[in-house]
Amino acid sequence: MTRFVVIGEALIDLIVREKADGTFDASKGTEVVGGSPLNVAAGVSQLGYPTELATWFAQDDRAQRIKEVAAAQNVAIIPGSDEATRTTVATAILDSEGRARYEFDVDWNIPEIPDPAGVGHMHIGSYGTTLEPGATRVLRAVKRQAINGTVSYDPNARSDLMESPEKVVERIEELIALSDVVKASDEDIEWLYPDTPVEKVIRDWIKLGPSMVIVTRGPWGAYVKLENERDMLVVDPLNVALADTVGAGDSFMAGLLAGLTKLGYLGSPEAKARLREAKFADVLTALHQAVITAGLTVSHDGAYAPSPAEVADVITTDPRLA
Repeated sequence: MTRFVVIGEALIDLIVREKADGTFDASKGTEVVGGSPLNVAAGVSQLGYPTELATWFAQDDRAQRIKEVAAAQNVAIIPGSDEATRTTVATAILDSEGRARYEFDVDWNIPEIPDPAGVGHMHIGSYGTTLEPGATRVLRAVKRQAINGTVSYDPNARSDLMESPEKVVERIEELIALSDVVKASDEDIEWLYPDTPVEKVIRDWIKLGPSMVIVTRGPWGAYVKLENERDMLVVDPLNVALADTVGAGDSFMAGLLAGLTKLGYLGSPEAKARLREAKFADVLTALHQAVITAGLTVSHDGAYAPSPAEVADVITTDPRLA
């Protein structure tokens, strides 16, 4: 069975309410375990693939909570991930209308990644791909993996940490060129390439080298472009009652990766070659699974990772998604 390695942050989200004077009391906040790559790892694991996470946290109480959440989702933490001086905290400060601004206390690096010969697929994402010193190690790991298997990438642009598009776009495009599957949100595109149509960015990214580029658009679904298809495909979202959108993009990515792997398009150099030649009809079931997992996630509170049984139940209800 294909072995997955996910590289990226696992952190603590501290949610606080802003006072009238603009300050906040961190001691009255709520802490939850988060991190986009952790969410992807949990989603892939729940869909049946052995998954490991290379991340960076300390040996403290917050890190222990992260490890407990990972263990509950059957995600193995790669040894050496606990050598940070402190566990990263992202503070979400909510104003009176519920709008959030963020402050980050980040310590970022990654441990040495295991022999790539044993890794079928590697997923990378978020600020860990551009924030040094860890970003250099991520790039090195991806260059090795691109020879031995397949790679997926979600830039998950965070203006709070990446500062400006000019500072990160060169590295992001270098990683896109090394990847087989790239997923971004329309918000990522808007920040990275202001005033540039999403469709143009998708076509520009495909020219860099990936076989599949997807841009999610919230309630408007997603654009999909394959290297071997001239046109784009629009995939509609699942019609569900919305609880919140936390982890929706991560769940979409997890469902997509598991689906493509099952179809034989990820996990080896041979799979890489097959994906390069794929048509929309070949990958439609994987796209449907991505839509289903994302829909199931937004119908729950928080970054919920659906099971194969839940995915199957949706398909039973609507066989067109098979």
